[in-house]
This record gives sequence, structure tokens and C-alpha cells, in this order.
Amino acid sequence: MRACFRSSVQPEMIDEYRRRHAAVWPELLRELKDAGWNNYSLFLGADGLLVGYVECDDFDAVRARMALTEINTRWQAEMTPLFDNTDQAPDNGFRVLEEVFNLDAQLAAAQTTAI
Repeated sequence: MRACFRSSVQPEMIDEYRRRHAAVWPELLRELKDAGWNNYSLFLGADGLLVGYVECDDFDAVRARMALTEINTRWQAEMTPLFDNTDQAPDNGFRVLEEVFNLDAQLAAAQTTAI
């Protein structure tokens, strides 16, 4: 499945957020991959809007796998002060977005219909 989610970084913390994500801890990167996070990207707007995209078997399952790791617990604790809602770990505040259009899916459907 493909999942897209959003969150919000405090605008005054954007530079720090960028700095930290330019050098994510190698052990965290390995845990993400081992947990099933594939083709994972984050996009950040000048206003702090954060949009994430990941391909995985099941978004809830890969999030749950990461929640079990000590390295993720430490990373989330370090990142929490940068986000708008500092009352929860950032990965608990993801708002999943509904996919309403996919070019490849519609092209495949159109080709099937045309045959």
C-alpha cells in the first residue's frame, strides 16, 4: 500500500528540523527499512506543513513495528519539541490523507476498458 500523511513543524523550528533530517541516525534508517518502510519521503513547506509518503505492507503495522524499537522512541523524543503539538510524539500525530487520484491506476483501468 501507499500512505500519505501530514503533520506540522513549528515554523521557527524548520531550520532545525531540516538539519536533523540531513543526518538521520544510521540505526534509525536501518530500523525503518527492516520494519517495512519503503520509498519513504518527507516534504516540508515554508509554513511548516510536513507531508510524508511511504510504501509498505500496512501503514498501521509498520508504525506499530517502529513503536517497539528503542531507537524510534529516542528519535521521537528528540523531534517532539520541533512540532506544533508537543504533547505527543510526532509519529502519533500523523494525519493520514486519503488518496483520491492515481495516474497509473487510472491509466490501467482505461486500458482495460478500451480493450
